[in-house]
Amino acid sequence: MKTKLFAAPYIVWMAIFILVPLGACAYYAFTDPNTGSFTFANIKAIETYLPTFIDSLWLAAIAAAICLVLAYPVAYTIAQARPSRQRVLMLLVMLPMCMSFLLRTLALVAIMEDTGIINQLLSKIGLGPVTLMRTPAAVVFGMVYNYLPYMIMPLYSVMVKINPSVIEAAQDLGCSSVKVLTRVMLPLSLPGIVSGITMVFVPAVSTFYISKKLGGTGTAMIGDIIESQFKSTYNLNVGAAMSLVLMILIFICMGIMNKFTDSDDVSLY
Repeated sequence: MKTKLFAAPYIVWMAIFILVPLGACAYYAFTDPNTGSFTFANIKAIETYLPTFIDSLWLAAIAAAICLVLAYPVAYTIAQARPSRQRVLMLLVMLPMCMSFLLRTLALVAIMEDTGIINQLLSKIGLGPVTLMRTPAAVVFGMVYNYLPYMIMPLYSVMVKINPSVIEAAQDLGCSSVKVLTRVMLPLSLPGIVSGITMVFVPAVSTFYISKKLGGTGTAMIGDIIESQFKSTYNLNVGAAMSLVLMILIFICMGIMNKFTDSDDVSLY
């Protein structure tokens, strides 16, 4: 009984700030803006933006894959360091997160714009300027830059728990470095991989500020469309329907990724 009382504040918080907003979103998604009656018209209106949904999922998946490739060796290196050095290295990983997300993105704009630092350097050596902004690659780069720490942290938290004797045993049994990576490290670190992909993919697929600042008119993501529905066209019902569909898509993707791991399996460590 006492345990339930301790959980009461969280339950109240969850009801007010999670369940109530979700209920409001579902209500507006299935009601007519004029009559307030039940309708599927808002859901059907999303068909117009289906290519944007696909582009958002695709760019977020690419960003998550790049983050995984970059973060895996970094997390492994930190996990193999001395405990005192691990704390310093993790502090350096988390340090950019102390800066505002908006400031980090604006800093990228200053670096990558046509008259930015990179193009100024390229112009001095006769290789520029080149177009770095207003492309899908720029949007992906912005996602990777902002969300890379979210991939490193769960990978590190899993790798640091792996018993070094397991790797030594694999090497004693004749496994090469590649086999140790593919047959030992990757399976043991799979929970961290899935957690990292989830932590990067979910905010990336719903982002709107990165694509607005680094992308062009042809790289709008679903977050941009949802924002415009609420701030420009003032179509709350269609915006709520898009938000609801996006949330369902995210839940589906998370469910599929969670099928590849069992976070309760502690026998591997």
